[in-house]
Amino acid sequence: MAATDPAPTSTGIPLLVTTTAQIVLVVAVSLSLYQLYTAGIAALTALVQRSIHLGAILVLTFLLKPAFASARKDRLNGWVMIDWLLVAASIYCTAYICINLTEIFERQGDWLPADLMVGIVGTLLVLEACRRVIGGIMTGICVTAMLYAYFGPWMPELIIHKGYSIERITTTLWLTTEGIFGLPIGVAATFVFVFVLFGAFLESTGGGNFFIELAYALTGRFSGGPAKTSVVASGFMGSVSGSAVGNVVATGSFTIPMMKKVGYRPHVAGAIEAAASTGGQLMPPIMGAGAFLMAEFTNTSYLTIIKVALVPAIMYYVTVLFFVHYEAKKYGLVGQPKESLPRVGKVVKEGLHFIIPVLILVYVLVNNYSPMMAGFVAVVSTAAASLTANAVRWAVAPQMIDMGKKRPTAVAFCLDELKSIVKALEKGAKNAIMVSVACAAAGIIVGMVTLTGMGLKFSSLVLDLSYGIKALAILLIGAASLVLGMGLPVTASYIVLATLAGPALLDMGVPIMVSHMIVFWYSQDANVTPPVSLASFAGAGIAGANPMRTAFTSWKLAKGLYIIPIIMAYRPLLGMGTDYELLHWQVGLTMATTMIGLISFASAIERYFIRRATWPETLLFWIAAAGLFWPQYWADGLGLIAFAAAVAMQKRTTSTS
Repeated sequence: MAATDPAPTSTGIPLLVTTTAQIVLVVAVSLSLYQLYTAGIAALTALVQRSIHLGAILVLTFLLKPAFASARKDRLNGWVMIDWLLVAASIYCTAYICINLTEIFERQGDWLPADLMVGIVGTLLVLEACRRVIGGIMTGICVTAMLYAYFGPWMPELIIHKGYSIERITTTLWLTTEGIFGLPIGVAATFVFVFVLFGAFLESTGGGNFFIELAYALTGRFSGGPAKTSVVASGFMGSVSGSAVGNVVATGSFTIPMMKKVGYRPHVAGAIEAAASTGGQLMPPIMGAGAFLMAEFTNTSYLTIIKVALVPAIMYYVTVLFFVHYEAKKYGLVGQPKESLPRVGKVVKEGLHFIIPVLILVYVLVNNYSPMMAGFVAVVSTAAASLTANAVRWAVAPQMIDMGKKRPTAVAFCLDELKSIVKALEKGAKNAIMVSVACAAAGIIVGMVTLTGMGLKFSSLVLDLSYGIKALAILLIGAASLVLGMGLPVTASYIVLATLAGPALLDMGVPIMVSHMIVFWYSQDANVTPPVSLASFAGAGIAGANPMRTAFTSWKLAKGLYIIPIIMAYRPLLGMGTDYELLHWQVGLTMATTMIGLISFASAIERYFIRRATWPETLLFWIAAAGLFWPQYWADGLGLIAFAAAVAMQKRTTSTS
């Protein structure tokens, strides 16, 4: 055989790889353009819009993600052939919905054998995509949810239900908007995707690097500076937008790359943004739509709602900041000398045109445009700003582009810009795979919770199980809100909880304002609590991290979301009390002790304060947190003594080392 002849084992492989790459490019770019069209030009029916989105995501998943680590895509083997069959099945199941949409709506509940087949195949496709992209844990939870729906009559008495057939389960999941095509994938297929695409455009055009350099210039000398800036910025933005997921995708496009650049692990960066953005709905003045409903339910002015909500919201953010600070200290994410950082003026001068899309984005959000329209405007303005700036440099100062080389022709320049746009469109679609698959899988859980009535049943059961104990009832309400949050938006979850759980808290002596604020806080927990954690999934998509790992990390960072409502019930944190002469002192003392308790709690979990804590110091931090959270003055004193002792031990060994 001649030396130039190709090896027999390589026959057909280069062609296969090239063809696959070309198909991926076409599907990814088409998906991005489709999402831009539905975001800013014309909306489609929810089931059609979401099914086309998921169909394209499934195609990309099976072409890009191997079935197993050993099943490489550059080899002709059985697994690759199976992948192509899965691609064909994904296209068929998606087309079936779009072609038969009217008939599907007309025969709801009177399904054909073809409907059943498509429902089974479509559900299995999502499970397999979930296994490849996210892992076995999430897939196992989805399968467990479906088994619970099927074996309902054989469940324990507390969670028993009539059970549902395979036909009912699969058609609900695939042919309605109550399952896979429900709220989670609706979130992913609308503003999450366009903001992920916005981040891809920033990265491809150099805007991401500009904001990272600017963050370095402003915060690089502080320990974990960009992450702390992210927390504060997300608080301000979330206060205005009132949407945790929208806040993640809006501010996370900038903050998550900044955090990764300084050394934060991807899943931690996504979790920090998710936890910070969730707090935005608790921070006045907007606080999401639920705050306006609270004013109506409690017959209280909205100004009063804002006043009582401010202190707990600040406490939540301080807790997140301490977790962020400890993460930076533990992993040595120290600041850099000022002289080694870029100059702010120079960075702004070179990337001034990237500030324009941000200003436009802020303007659109503040003026109450939809998040989809905001994302659409952000993507278009970023592309336009980059193209304009590059065109000016090409025409006026070509040396800034070609570094002294011969200036490219106008045709070559236009082709380069077109390639940059296509690259950004492709990258945006690929970046959205993880979050979209996670949300599709979450839709299976949501659909089964809704179908079996588990959400409402759970809300009622937890109140019976509290035995009149206030703290236990509040914890159970938090668990009920988590289940409800899987299938309902935050506002709807708040309404259901306020209706079911609010009266029970009133019967236990909790003031009406405090009752509703507790319910309002807990209605946010599904954003950052596994297994369905939409804000965390959105952050994971931008960070390129594992969604479940990001969700568990955000759950840790957002611990104030679970602790502070219990403090509200037992102490006058909201300024609600009966002894008005001592009320201001009580509020001030409660604020101080709760804040120190939250710091102690963060220190105990992270085993860090000034330095890494020893086991005796960690135990003292736990005692301090427990004492400062306990609603007795003697416990406050014990907690303060334990905290002071732990801090003194840390300082003494630090000064002697």
